[in-house]
Amino acid sequence: MAFGLKQEGFKLKDILVVIGLPEATYHYHVKQFGKEDHDQSLKALIKQLFFQFKERYGYKRITKEIQKLGHCVNHKKVYRLMQEMDLKCVKFMRKSRRYNSYKGKVGTVAKNRLNRRFHSPFPLQKLVTDVTEFKCTGEEKLYLSPILDLYNGEVIAYGLHKRPTLDFVMEPLMEAVEIVRKRARFRTTLHSDQGWQYQHNRWVKTLKHHKVFQSMSRKGTCADNAAMENFFGLLKQEMYYGEKLVSYEELKARIIEYIDWYNHVRSKEKLAGLSPVEYRTQTSQSAA
Repeated sequence: MAFGLKQEGFKLKDILVVIGLPEATYHYHVKQFGKEDHDQSLKALIKQLFFQFKERYGYKRITKEIQKLGHCVNHKKVYRLMQEMDLKCVKFMRKSRRYNSYKGKVGTVAKNRLNRRFHSPFPLQKLVTDVTEFKCTGEEKLYLSPILDLYNGEVIAYGLHKRPTLDFVMEPLMEAVEIVRKRARFRTTLHSDQGWQYQHNRWVKTLKHHKVFQSMSRKGTCADNAAMENFFGLLKQEMYYGEKLVSYEELKARIIEYIDWYNHVRSKEKLAGLSPVEYRTQTSQSAA
C-alpha cells in the first residue's frame, strides 16, 4: 500500500503519518528483510558445521570455523542462532572412575622434572603419558595409553589393549622414542605418574638407552600430570560419555578415529585455531 501511494506522488514521510507507522520502525523492518536472508544462510552453515564436527563443538569453536571459511561473524550472534536452533554440545555429562596403576614402590621412582610446567616452545621436548580405562559391553574393559607432546598437544603414539600389561605401554614408548630420535632438536623428558609400569626396569632402561629423561608425579597428585588428565577428560566427554556401551572392538575403532580427528582436525584456540598437526606442520615450515 505504502509503495503504491508513493508511486502516485506521495512522499514516504506523509504515507507513514497516514498509516501511523514511525519512520524509524519502517527503516528497521526494511533492513531486517536483508538480515533475515543472511541469518538463514548463516544458520544453514552453523548447522552443517555442528554436525560435521560430530556435535562436539560449542558456539565458540563453531565461530572460529566460520571465520576460517572467510566469514565475519560475532560469537554472540552464533550463540544466539545456535540457541534458536537448539544446537547444544551435550558431550559433557558424567564422570567415570579414574584408573590407578599405583601398587606401591616396586622399582625406580624418578624425580618430578616437569614440575607442572606444561608448556614447551620446542617439539618433542616434553612428553606426558598415562593409562586410562573404559567400560565395554559385558565384563570387558579397554585400556588406552597415549603419549602426548606438550608443544602442540599432539598424540604422537598410543596403545590399546584389554589389559594394562607392561607390553601394552612399551609398544607406544618404542614408537615415541623412534620419533624422538628422528625429529627432536633438544633432549626429551617423558613424564608419567608412579604406576608400576613406569617403575619397571624395562621402561627405565629404555628411556636411559634413548637418552630420554624420566619424570614422575608425586604419589597421589594427579595435578602433576594435569595435561594428560585434561586430554583423557576431553576424549571421554566428546566420544564416550553419554553414549551406549559398545563392544571392545567397536570402542577401539571409535578411539582410533577420534585420535586421528583430534590430531588432524580438532582446532585449538591456543594454537591459533589450528589442529595439533596443522600447527606442527606450519611452524616447521616457518623454521625452515
